Amino acid sequence: MATLCKPSVSVPEHVITMEETLELARSRHADHPNLPLALRLIENTGVRTRHIVQPIEETLKHPGFEDRNKIYTAEAKARVPAVVQRALDEAELLTTDIDVIIYVSCTGFMMPSLTAWLINEMAFESTTRQIPIAQLGCAAGGAAINRAHDFCTAYPDANALIVACEFCSLCYQPTDLGIGSLLSNGLFGDGIAAAVVRGRGGTGIQLERNGSYLIPKTEEWIMYDVRATGFHFLLDKRVPATMEPLAPALQDLAGLHGWDAADLDFYIVHAGGPRILDDLSKFLQVDPHAFRFSRATLTEYGNIASAVVLDALRRLFDEGGAEHRARGLLAGFGPGITAEMALGRWHRDDRETA
Repeated sequence: MATLCKPSVSVPEHVITMEETLELARSRHADHPNLPLALRLIENTGVRTRHIVQPIEETLKHPGFEDRNKIYTAEAKARVPAVVQRALDEAELLTTDIDVIIYVSCTGFMMPSLTAWLINEMAFESTTRQIPIAQLGCAAGGAAINRAHDFCTAYPDANALIVACEFCSLCYQPTDLGIGSLLSNGLFGDGIAAAVVRGRGGTGIQLERNGSYLIPKTEEWIMYDVRATGFHFLLDKRVPATMEPLAPALQDLAGLHGWDAADLDFYIVHAGGPRILDDLSKFLQVDPHAFRFSRATLTEYGNIASAVVLDALRRLFDEGGAEHRARGLLAGFGPGITAEMALGRWHRDDRETA
């Protein structure tokens, strides 16, 4: 049965604090009529620090989409291989053991995908399958886990590598002055994560079931307006309330598996903002402490898009993992509005169990 092993996570060296973010908003948008509201919303995110690929002085410039995409490509190639290698080491595998690479990102564009470059650069087999996913936004971390599970179910001896690379700071648009845009400027951060799903063996979450759910008629609630200047992020004010319709989808998936979503041992979910976690606690009737890993990611790194789920899982590993056979839920939420959900049990390999 497919096992999701310990993720490797890396964030860039440039840091911006909540205080610096608020001061930037005050100085750059002093005449904005809704500045007090924007400041209050940014403070309420609870994001203390974020990491970005360029110094803030460079981030605030806009040299154009072409130059920004060149930065995305260069930074991805410079940073991703080390993260991938650590993920392989955690899974005790070599590049030659990987059968498929699933690469998720929504903050830059490459064709061929970075998967092709990785296969050549890191000596993966030329027969390695490639699955780039570019348009699921923050939900893509959950989708990558689910597609890896599907692949390893179809090919039980196969191993899948997941890579999430998000440089949200490269999508900063200085001319976007809506409340949603100003909030996003204080919420999103940059990060890279990778993890291996082993078809056999390994310690981590043994994946048992996955599913997707889309809230009807919400396509325009989270979206990109693609212009000559690049990706302009649009965020509807109704997004924070989406856990009310999504919580039943999580409950239904657990129910199909004979589980109660309110009575699991661990929860690894995408932390788009604090209300997401608060509402999940409320609607699933789960102790808020259950979402401590997701909240820690949000506090220390901000919303790092598709990499959030993998970082939250990394924190569970760092805490010592869970008891053998403990039951848990993973979920990523993003544009659509889409939920990508998975259920699994914590599995320790024979040596650790012994």
